Amino acid sequence: MKTIEIKDLLENAVHFGHKTSKWNPRMRRFIFTEHHGIHIFDLTKTKECLERALEFLKKTASEGKTILFVGTKPQAMKIIEETAKKCGMPYVSKDWIPGLLTNFSTLSKRIDYLRKLKEEEAESGFDKYTKKEASIFKKTIQKLEDSLGGLITMRSLPDVIFVADCVRNKLAVKEAKRVKIPVVGIVDSNADPDPVAYPIPANDDALKSLTYLMARVLEAILEGKKSNAK
Repeated sequence: MKTIEIKDLLENAVHFGHKTSKWNPRMRRFIFTEHHGIHIFDLTKTKECLERALEFLKKTASEGKTILFVGTKPQAMKIIEETAKKCGMPYVSKDWIPGLLTNFSTLSKRIDYLRKLKEEEAESGFDKYTKKEASIFKKTIQKLEDSLGGLITMRSLPDVIFVADCVRNKLAVKEAKRVKIPVVGIVDSNADPDPVAYPIPANDDALKSLTYLMARVLEAILEGKKSNAK
């Protein structure tokens, strides 16, 4: 993996937190100072946390395990989808589905049904059904794909979840903790880092910051998968 350089963190606006009025006091240990009412992260700590998280993700991938990507804010959706697809992992880029982790046995049936419909569509185009029936199946696929499309490769609970925004997706973090799945997450200055096993204190709003961080995450996972294939 490429060495994490503090100058790169600076250039990609990773150091900017939220307004000081919105901070979570539990983030105190990761904050260096405040500037014009904005908290500034201690990038030496961000670097350490990022390196630790990347090593864990690399190890997880090298063991052939599954990492579920979660990022539902507008600026994160596309990059979460792209990163997950490039490393062959499942993802949630729209609203978190309550019970996805804590009630997976039930939700997995819907994922299985979507998988079955897509396989049948690819094989026969529903040509053994009437036009009306085929139309209903296609509409069902569209509806299920909207919420479950990123999960079609996930046949069991993931081994790890990566969360791009631990405030917006606090339910995902909470569910992961309940079922004892470790969380790797970007924690901005308004987040609670305590439930996150591998917190990455960083700007989770700026596209530039997210793009940089996700590129490093992708690199680590692909390296891990490469070593697993040997």
